[in-house]
Formats: sequence, structure tokens, C-alpha cells
Amino acid sequence: MELAIVMTVVAVALAFDFTNGFHDAANAIATSVSTRALTPRIALTVAAVMNFVGALLGQEVAHTVSDVINTDTVHVNHGLVIVLAGLLGAISWNLITWYFGLPSSSSHALIGGLVGAAMVAGATVHWTTIVDKVLIPMVVSPVVGFAAAFVVMLAIMWLLRRRNPHRVQRGFRLAQTVSASALALGHGLQDAQKTMGVIFLALVTSGHAAASDSLPLWVVIVAATAISLGTYSGGFRIMRTLGRKIIHLSPVSAFSAEAVGASVLYTTAFFFHAPISTTHTITSAIMGAGATKRFSAVRWGVARSILTAWVLTFPAAGGAAALVYLVLRFVLRLP
Repeated sequence: MELAIVMTVVAVALAFDFTNGFHDAANAIATSVSTRALTPRIALTVAAVMNFVGALLGQEVAHTVSDVINTDTVHVNHGLVIVLAGLLGAISWNLITWYFGLPSSSSHALIGGLVGAAMVAGATVHWTTIVDKVLIPMVVSPVVGFAAAFVVMLAIMWLLRRRNPHRVQRGFRLAQTVSASALALGHGLQDAQKTMGVIFLALVTSGHAAASDSLPLWVVIVAATAISLGTYSGGFRIMRTLGRKIIHLSPVSAFSAEAVGASVLYTTAFFFHAPISTTHTITSAIMGAGATKRFSAVRWGVARSILTAWVLTFPAAGGAAALVYLVLRFVLRLP
């Protein structure tokens, strides 16, 4: 039974990775598509390729995710079911928010799912890791994204104030190809590693790997492939929310948001090893860049709905995962 559960966990983890791709595809391409810098299909192709490349660039975030809970305190089958339930809880929340077009965080859904299942199962939850690496970055990264995009946008407006507006917009429309690619690279660097971390947690739980080991190459490749395929399949519901409903984007504001979003993703991944939300970061950066026109230019009603989804993500995914764990425990007749 143990091997079957491990294989199921890997399959479901890759399914989550795929839903992460199509759920979060809009993060990297919504701004470029809305300003017509790229066509939707070309943008998705660029995002898929850069997601794959980004997934190969590091393992720090993956190890942070695998350290969120400790399954050594429960039987191996219970530990594997905890991971499986956490994944299913995250997938369910991803599908709900995708259906309603809300750009919520796949990262926090995954971690919330793992924590919810672990708590109901009696496994150890590393709250220090969650506070330091998840909750604090969850609050700080959107604030930094908003403020930095606001400052960058103001700086660009001041530096180019005497230039021909049409030429400026045309130049930044071309520059968006680079900024969108950079953002997609950061998305792969952050989000694909979270799935790698969950698969690695399952391998450690089942005794197929030690916590001190590096991630097996096959784990890296399959996770990178799954998120890339998911990205290419699209995510047009959320794209409309990010690209049109929050604020009317110009090529300059879109470039500012993408550049800032990518910078925050790289910094948190390489220096803090924190699994932050790509969605939170780019959405707040879009708001920051747009607010330079005037604060009323941002559709705060839409922003309020997005914020509600952000707040609900952790507990909702955790609750769903806890319920899934209890059902699986009954179905598999675990002691």
C-alpha cells in the first residue's frame, strides 16, 4: 500500500503543478496581453518556456516547503496521506478561485493544505518556519511590490517627461517582452519548486530519501514540465481580472509592474528562500503602478474581492485538506 500511496502523491503533486500553471499563467502574461505587447498564444508560449527554465535554477524554496511539517511523529502511511490530502485541498481551492476569476495564491493554498491535514492528523507543524518563511513574506511582499512599482513608475514618468508619449509607449511595449519573460522565469523559480518540495517530502516520509539530500533530478524535470504544460494551457479568466479589471494598463505601467514583480520573486527565492506568492506580488505591483495616475484609477472594489480571496486561501485550503484527510483515512482504513 505504501508504494501505491507514494505513486499517487507524485501523480497528484504533478496535477497540482499543472493547475498552478494554468491558474497562475495570467501572472506573467496578463499585462503584456492587455497592452497588446504580445498576442495571447505567443505570451503563453514565452511564459511556458521561461517557467521551465526558472524551475531548473534552484532548490532552496523546495527545501523550505518540505520543512513546513514533520511526518516523523506519525505512521508512514498517515504521513503520506497528509501530503496527499494537502495537495487535494490546494487543488480544490485553485479550481474554485480559477472558476470565479480570482487571482489567489497557489503557494499559500498548498502550504495551508499541508498544515490543515497535519493538524487534524496530529503531525508536527513547524510554526516558526511558517511564520518566518510564509506569513511574514505573505504580508511584506505585496507591500513592497506596491511601493516599489509606485516609485519606479514615478521615476520613469519624471525621466521621460519631455519625450514623445507615443514613442515612449511604443518602446515600453517592446520592452515588455523582456519584463514578461523575467516575471515568468521568477514564477518558475518560485512555484515549480513548491511542487518539488511536496514530492521530496513524500519521498522523505516513505524513506526513499533523506531530508539532507538534494532533490533527485527526475523530480526537478517532471515538476518543471508539469507547470510549463499548465501554463501553456492558459488561464484566461484570471488574465481578464489582472489585465483589465483592476486598472487600465499602459505599456509603461505594465513594464514597471512586471519588472518590480520579477525583482521581488528573485530576491525572496535566492536570498530568503521564502515561498512567496507570485499572484500577490504582481497584483500589488499592478495596483502600485496604476496608483501613480491617481488612487481612484484603481478599481478598489475588485481589489477588495482579491484581498478577500487572499485572506481566505490559507484557512480554506487547510479546512478542505483536513476534510480530505479524514475521508481518506476512513476509505483506506488507516488505524
